[in-house]
Amino acid sequence: LQIFLGALAFTFFAKGLSGSYMKSMSSQIERRFEISSSIVGIIDGSFEIGNLMVMVLVSYLGPRVHRPKIIAVGCLIMSVGAFLSVMPQFLMGRYNYERITVSVDNSSTSVSACSPGSEGPPATDAPETLSTVINAGCEKTTNSYLWLFVLVGNLLRGIGEAPIMPLGVSYIDDFSKEENSAFYIGLVRSSGMFGPTLGFLLGSFCAGLWVDVGVVDIDAISINPKDSRWVGAWWLGLLICGAVNFIASLPFWFLPYSLPKEGENENLKISHLSVQGDPSLCVQQGVQYFLSIADFLPALRKLFGNPIFAVFIFLTILQYNSLVGIITYETKFMEQQFNVSVAKAIFLIGVILLPVTILGMFLGGFLIKKFKLHITEMAKYLFILINSLSPCFSCLLPYIYIYYILLLSSRMKQLSSSKHIYVASCNAECSCKLDQWDPVCGDNGITYMTACFAGCKSSSGTGKNMVFHNCSCVEGQGLGLGNSSAILGQCQRESCAKAFPYFLALQTVCAFILALGGTPTYMIMFRSVSPDLKSFAVGIEALGGRVLGGLPAPIYFGALIDETCLRWGTRSCGGSGSCRVYDTKEFR
Repeated sequence: LQIFLGALAFTFFAKGLSGSYMKSMSSQIERRFEISSSIVGIIDGSFEIGNLMVMVLVSYLGPRVHRPKIIAVGCLIMSVGAFLSVMPQFLMGRYNYERITVSVDNSSTSVSACSPGSEGPPATDAPETLSTVINAGCEKTTNSYLWLFVLVGNLLRGIGEAPIMPLGVSYIDDFSKEENSAFYIGLVRSSGMFGPTLGFLLGSFCAGLWVDVGVVDIDAISINPKDSRWVGAWWLGLLICGAVNFIASLPFWFLPYSLPKEGENENLKISHLSVQGDPSLCVQQGVQYFLSIADFLPALRKLFGNPIFAVFIFLTILQYNSLVGIITYETKFMEQQFNVSVAKAIFLIGVILLPVTILGMFLGGFLIKKFKLHITEMAKYLFILINSLSPCFSCLLPYIYIYYILLLSSRMKQLSSSKHIYVASCNAECSCKLDQWDPVCGDNGITYMTACFAGCKSSSGTGKNMVFHNCSCVEGQGLGLGNSSAILGQCQRESCAKAFPYFLALQTVCAFILALGGTPTYMIMFRSVSPDLKSFAVGIEALGGRVLGGLPAPIYFGALIDETCLRWGTRSCGGSGSCRVYDTKEFR
């Protein structure tokens, strides 16, 4: 039993590593494939689809199959899914982020973003001319839907993960003492939470690396990880996750069909090994499987006839909707709302929120064992926890409302409606293109879509260090209009960043309280159903939560987030790409 506990804990670690890493890379995948948040939600939901394809059957047949070997097969499928998701990186070309075209002065030492029409063809005509030449190959490059590899890989991860929770937890509960069962399950689940922690840390590291690391000159890249066009090395961590999942499968191939009940004589062990060579065994097992499937509907009616289990399922659906939506897009929210880079947001989740969640899950199982709580006491315990969350969320709301108003954000909603509002007298002769996004920050603290809209006539430096000068639309402190400069990137939002520590602290408190109730909630469900339906109950719980929560939540959250987009990126072959800037008020 101790070997199985160790192997299952590592498997929980492996699946947590893969799952959290994929969640942390949602923004990078969105930008790399130039897709919307709703498409990212579909990719994320494909995991749930794969899980649902086999979850109920695996859970129901759980006690009748070789559970350790089924878990081993699941780990291998997860490994294949991770490796498949990496394939687009080696099939696509290098990532070319959206940039404006600038003209070179006669001195060849300065470039101009603003090219007056009177001086000949505007510099912005070049991309259009180029696009007409390469349009024939566009269908095979950016519009080739290579993100479907990631979707199918995520689908396979869902299929592979399906047997781990129901079969692993029921195996522990079957062969451990009743008073130790809750502690073991809490120990395994909390040990597995180190996987999400390292997954987010790995995601933070990879998000800080350029997507084509080792292939391109990093010094030649003019954007940094805070830029909405930055794409990290999303594929690198998936290679690591695939290898870890493969290693997790190895111990289960050598574990037995069943174990002696903890504390009982070894001779009481129930095993099929003694009759493995009997030809009639296959026939008996086949008949048993058919009878099991025939009993499916009666077992389902028995479960939902249990009011405690029915309420538990309703609770699960609500929790899945909120938690899955938050986890999927929390890094994007932090980036847009609090001016935090995606890499930093992922890092903070990994080092603060998840360790607190681990501690809460462990303490939840420990308290049940320490005070030997029965189902009634556990229900009272959960009632107290749930009520303590109300003031927690009440405190959270005011801090989220603070510091969100930006001058640029409030104006851009109006600016996106018509062209003449973008064009002012200071940049009317610059022939600026409205579909470009290469932001600069002026001395006046305002972000302009491009240096062209800032009316910049010259520049100095190269790459990240480029500075635009003589910007006719920028009026800096102590400088007249047209004598100011602008630097690459959006302006920093110090006022928004001040609210971030409060947001993070209160989220940490909420996460701890929720985690304290995780293990007791599962134990109430276990103790309220008959022993032969434990695996089936876990499967139905996962099915209900994922069909009505985990599957739709990323899609409708993503679609709602897309509605708050102020400026969409433009693909090299035309058409809108991923969102560059959101209305922070509407997003929140």
